[in-house]
Amino acid sequence: MTYGFALFPGQGAQHPGMGKEVYEASAAARAVFDCASQAAGLDVAQLCFSSTLDELSRTIHSQIAIFTHSMAVYAALQEAGVTFSACAGFSLGEYTALAAAGVISLADAVQIVCKRGQVMQRAADAVEGGMAAVLGLDDAAVEQACAQVTDGLVRPVNYNCPGQLVIAGERRAIEQAVQLCRQAGARRAVPLAVSGAFHTPLMQAAAAELRDYLQSFTFSSPSMPVYSNLDGRPLQVDGLPEHLERHMVSPVRWKALMQNGLAAGLSTGCEIGPGKTLTGFAKKIDKSLSITPVETMDDVRAASATA
Repeated sequence: MTYGFALFPGQGAQHPGMGKEVYEASAAARAVFDCASQAAGLDVAQLCFSSTLDELSRTIHSQIAIFTHSMAVYAALQEAGVTFSACAGFSLGEYTALAAAGVISLADAVQIVCKRGQVMQRAADAVEGGMAAVLGLDDAAVEQACAQVTDGLVRPVNYNCPGQLVIAGERRAIEQAVQLCRQAGARRAVPLAVSGAFHTPLMQAAAAELRDYLQSFTFSSPSMPVYSNLDGRPLQVDGLPEHLERHMVSPVRWKALMQNGLAAGLSTGCEIGPGKTLTGFAKKIDKSLSITPVETMDDVRAASATA
């Protein structure tokens, strides 16, 4: 019962009621929620199950909610006998992957994710920033459009899959970049429902604060390779605070990550936690990738039966 990749979603996958079904059905999942609530000093189950979408979509709430839900489903999969050869996570999901691989303890990871959400929320509140998905244009053309912007900062940040690259920055700069992308032949350019210029230099102060916070934590060797957003390759635990500082201000190279995993024989996997975004990316990256979304106990049972 072994898959290749354990994949964990990032911010944006949150939804009201997330994790409730697996919490009620799995003792291992409940233990994750209980640990998260104790470490975070708030009722994470209540946050996930009873909040409105607007409440959950605030960075300070969405990050801990998605992390906890993902780790709870991962615990339920382990409880069902499912194992993985490697792991990775999209943006926030890289922290989930580090916890899943035992690099960070669950309780420590909860505190770190809470801190990350706090510093990123402050950074987002300080600048009128945002993100937009550019569809149907090659990466080089999007990069060129961002480089041509003269009114503020905008950068390519999420290299999701062929024909889809997310840009982020100041609102006025995004608007100019979107116009340039459309002129270059983009099929669509869609603003995303986020308030922050995530994975850009506008997060540098937040990234430095997180790096300093991380100095007091102990990190262990991973139980399996953790493929990183920075270069799409297995990361080294040495210098992890500095790595995670760069992670906050650098692009997510998801397409390269999945291609590197496939080259290493990781052709199967589970998207663990809320949503099916990473499953959709995989289909567009390479048809030989077989990724299964696992969010509920029915999904856990199915994954354990077919692994």
